[in-house]
Amino acid sequence: MIIQRSFRKSIFLNFFVIFSIFTFSVLIYQYDREKSYRIRQLEITLDNVTEITHRYIDHRNIINTGDFKSLDTLKSLIPISNTRITVIDYSGKVLYDSFVADFDRLENHFARFEVQHALKEGVGSSIRLSTSTNQEFYYYAKDFRKYIIRSAAVYNIEVKNFLKTEQIFLFFVLFLFVLMWVLLHFTTLRLSEFIIKLKDFALKAGNNEDVEVLDSDFKDNEFGIIRKQIIQIYDNLKKAKDELTVEQEKLFDHLQVLDEGIAIFSPQRNKILANSHFIQYINIISEVSTISAENVFLIPEFRKVIDFLEEQSNSQFPYSSKDPDQLLYNVEKNEKYFQIKCIIFSDASFEIMISDITRPERRRLLKQQLTSNIAHELKTPLASIKGYLETVLNNPNIPTEKKHYFMEKAYAQSERLTDLLNDISLLNNIEDAGELFEFKQLQIRPVIRDVVENLRIRMNQKNITCNVEVNPAVAINGNESLLFSVFQNLLENSINYAGENITVTVSNYLEDTKFYYFRYSDTGPGIPEEHLPRIFERFYRVDYGRSRENGGTGLGLSIVKNAVLLHKGDISVKNRPEGGLEFLFSLAKK
Repeated sequence: MIIQRSFRKSIFLNFFVIFSIFTFSVLIYQYDREKSYRIRQLEITLDNVTEITHRYIDHRNIINTGDFKSLDTLKSLIPISNTRITVIDYSGKVLYDSFVADFDRLENHFARFEVQHALKEGVGSSIRLSTSTNQEFYYYAKDFRKYIIRSAAVYNIEVKNFLKTEQIFLFFVLFLFVLMWVLLHFTTLRLSEFIIKLKDFALKAGNNEDVEVLDSDFKDNEFGIIRKQIIQIYDNLKKAKDELTVEQEKLFDHLQVLDEGIAIFSPQRNKILANSHFIQYINIISEVSTISAENVFLIPEFRKVIDFLEEQSNSQFPYSSKDPDQLLYNVEKNEKYFQIKCIIFSDASFEIMISDITRPERRRLLKQQLTSNIAHELKTPLASIKGYLETVLNNPNIPTEKKHYFMEKAYAQSERLTDLLNDISLLNNIEDAGELFEFKQLQIRPVIRDVVENLRIRMNQKNITCNVEVNPAVAINGNESLLFSVFQNLLENSINYAGENITVTVSNYLEDTKFYYFRYSDTGPGIPEEHLPRIFERFYRVDYGRSRENGGTGLGLSIVKNAVLLHKGDISVKNRPEGGLEFLFSLAKK
């Protein structure tokens, strides 16, 4: 309220001072003009007296006869009573004075103000006390070339009142002044109310508060136009702000759900925004817990970013919005791989993006290793096939029995090569195109039964018994061919490496709201503990020579693990205390 009152008071005082100056200027001007007019009227009357006196002197030739005493007859002819007539020669000697009988004894009047003025300008006037009569006169002197005639009116109440200005004009001006004061009061009041409303509107709008419609009585004038424009500008800004807020919320929500860590910094390296993944990734890279995004500039792995920013800040070329400068490099930390990207925008602000590329990088390294392993694995069967066929081709006289033996060996190696290629294809499909496999609700027990029947002959050859302890009601959302591969590879692993006269058990030992938990075990010799962490790796063999003899591809358990992971489960392996291997894995119900 203090601000509101001072604003109105300031406007009011400014207008009041201006109008007061104008009013008093008019009063002073009018007063001076009125006074000048009345003095002029008096001087015209006195001038007429001097003219009458001059004509009388000239008519009677008094200047030559010297009979100035005869001027006493003019007293009855002068229209204004108490008018004093004085005739003065150029030396200042008084030749006649109507108020002093013994005028010859009057002092010299040459130095009188009105006489001096008359000598210089033709006429002169003054108000002063007469030393000869001890009365105050209004003197008017006029030069007639031979002498000066001075007429004077006694400066009494009557003359003073005549010279006074009319008071009615003063009262009229004062009335106008009061009227303007009242009008100014109400005008500034209306203007102040409008400005106060405008101020409250601006404050509420600036504080994001609900604002009322800016109402005003100024509808058809400039203030009305300003009011409409302010409301229109406010509505446009509010609409743009609401749209910007929605887009900003979308951006923030998008940043939070991104797998990449993103942070945007000002040119002074102050954080503008950062998502949670950015904080998480710099914690992993730095191995120091922090919640401040600015700490990224203290991490050694981001030294390249700092050098890049300093290099660009010292560059003579301006930043481009069409082709912004950027830096891209990879960082490896604790067996995890990150891609770091820095982009500088046109206003010198910049973005740092951290992407977790562990999975694609590991896949790349794995494929690189797989390619090497595949080439290595393919050499043996291809070399065997080539050797057998060359033997047959180069020895046409070889016995039929021997030729048949070589052909069987070549066929067996081709089968092994086919199995290897099939396993590689299946493994790649699981990892790279898992979404292409069809999933549906199916029971597990019939799948296990089909696997056992498929491998029945090989199991009987080694006297292997299989116990299936799975409830027929156990059903999951899965792919039948992949689940078949899981149990078949587990059972083939036991057939190939667990020995003879063993027992295999498949059971469903636990379930919860999301998963069924399965146990696969055999009573074989197991494997050394140091090999357990690696048995799910591709082409990893505990006994390389023995595995080759048994015809394994080295991909069976890798297929098992990836198929279980595709079914949202997990798998682990351990040696049983009583002997043999035990695989524990889970499969999602839905």
